[in-house]
Amino acid sequence: MSSPTVHPGPWTIIVPVKQTTIAKSRLSGLDASTRQRLAVAFAQDTVAAAIACPDVARVIVVTDDAAGVLLRELGADVIPDTPNAGLNAALEHAARQVRADDGGVSIAALSSDLPSLRPGDLSRAIHATGAARWFVPDLAGDGTVMVAAAVGYPFEPRFGHQSRAGHRGLGMVEVADAGLERLRRDVDTLPDLVDARRRGTGPHTALVLADLGDLDGGRELEERRPA
Repeated sequence: MSSPTVHPGPWTIIVPVKQTTIAKSRLSGLDASTRQRLAVAFAQDTVAAAIACPDVARVIVVTDDAAGVLLRELGADVIPDTPNAGLNAALEHAARQVRADDGGVSIAALSSDLPSLRPGDLSRAIHATGAARWFVPDLAGDGTVMVAAAVGYPFEPRFGHQSRAGHRGLGMVEVADAGLERLRRDVDTLPDLVDARRRGTGPHTALVLADLGDLDGGRELEERRPA
């Protein structure tokens, strides 16, 4: 059953950030220090884009990592990873706290590894459907980069293996419109990173990439960040 049409209230975005010292292990060929730098930079660019989105009233980062200090400096609220029972439990706990403080907000969880994200991409996704509960799949096609619940509706993230199918199974509306490719471009592998760089990354990721140079076998990679 599809979600009914609603008129959502202001949005709170929750961004989970795992321990950056062990993040992005699938970025083969890069040393641990570089992978950590990239994980932090991805999170910074993701959070900065969310904060700059006019449809977003508040950004909350769930983390126990030291990167939380940097994300707080960008304007995010940072809360600990509680109850330390996995990603979905942490997101649900954060959502309960948000709604206990203000029951009139809509909530979305956003992956922290979206270095090409622009504020307008989030607005496009938010306004793509009038559904009460919806999600945005990743470009790979089996995962999820964003899951949302309008005010008054249950927030039930199912991040993890085959999360796209999991969110569909809960009756959430899939939002995969043309023009959302930057939002859907999460980075797990080196080809993902090359693709994100071609699409244009945020300034924090761009600084790390400048130190890395060529990533795709000698082909020139154009750095760009359209307005």
